[in-house]
Amino acid sequence: MQDTQRQPVDAQRAELVFSDSQALSLGVELELQLVNTRDCDLTRAASDLLPVIARRKHPGDIKPEITESMIELSTSIHTRHDALLAELREIRTVIVESADRLNVLVAGGGAHPFQHWRERHIYDTPRFKHVSELYGYLAKQFTVFGQHVHLGCPDGDTAMYLLHAFGRYVPHFVALAGSSPYYQAVDTAFDSSRLSAVNAFPLSGRAPFVLRWDDFVGHFERMRSMGVVESMKDFYWDIRPKPEFGTIELRICDTPLTVERAAAITAYAQAIGRYLLVERPHALSEDLYLPYTYNRFQAARFGLDGELIDPYTRARVPLADDIRATLAAIKVHGRELEADAGLAHIAAMLDEGNDARWMRQAYTASGSLADLVFQQAARWRGEAR
Repeated sequence: MQDTQRQPVDAQRAELVFSDSQALSLGVELELQLVNTRDCDLTRAASDLLPVIARRKHPGDIKPEITESMIELSTSIHTRHDALLAELREIRTVIVESADRLNVLVAGGGAHPFQHWRERHIYDTPRFKHVSELYGYLAKQFTVFGQHVHLGCPDGDTAMYLLHAFGRYVPHFVALAGSSPYYQAVDTAFDSSRLSAVNAFPLSGRAPFVLRWDDFVGHFERMRSMGVVESMKDFYWDIRPKPEFGTIELRICDTPLTVERAAAITAYAQAIGRYLLVERPHALSEDLYLPYTYNRFQAARFGLDGELIDPYTRARVPLADDIRATLAAIKVHGRELEADAGLAHIAAMLDEGNDARWMRQAYTASGSLADLVFQQAARWRGEAR
């Protein structure tokens, strides 16, 4: 998303300095749905809700997103799954109790099942209004909801290595987090329809294959000199570097229906990151991306029932089997990170299914998309349904 004014040259240069951070430290962002209690459609509530939240003490940050039917929470920095989960639960409680005061429901899920994008209202900030002017109807269609995972990197070169090494595992996260099977009141046949909305933006997809931070800065500067981008926020890549935080940011997950699943997916990313940094299992090359789009589609379309083409062996394997093999490979790293509980949650999903499966089962049982959203809100607040 572009800024409304060009940054001063000094600010531009500062933006590209990669801040050092503790390797594999964690941060999470979750975009959430604001829903009315009458018919469970999205509601224009962010401007009213955020001041109520601001009067309560809470960790992390809670802020607006591009339309009035969304808010975003972000955690502080963590190193352990249990502490991250505890903070997510605390933030959730503050959001839910504040929303209750306004008779508003809060829900996870990658897309609202039946909202109409033309009814959305852009949140009143200069940046969001500029995005709306630039992208037209795509800005309102971007009322979709994702989980972003930040992994700390000690330097820019490490960030670029991890960014590309994670490319092989992108389908895992798409499938595990899939929670947007319904869109515009239709079963899309996708587990993650949300990714199609992201794909519409011109700077989505994958980052260019460069392995040194200085080379990436050169690429960015050339893009900026042509007026294609103004800041790192203009890139909608599946994984992008965030130099001001000293992280890479995984952006391919739908928002899960529970904070427990969001924390488990983050723990899985952290354990894979440690495996990649400690063992360096693969030599990286542009060939990593030959099956990338196909694998990403398989995960979005079929979820855990999809297949994956291993870019290194070129073997076709069931995606769920590849996740099982990865869990075995990273087990020792999960133990070192004290992430066993999070990885156990991921393992259980391979039998129980992802949130998209639950949503289809819930809709089949009730026959009502409004009731489905009501149940999503109950799951978000920690009520078993």
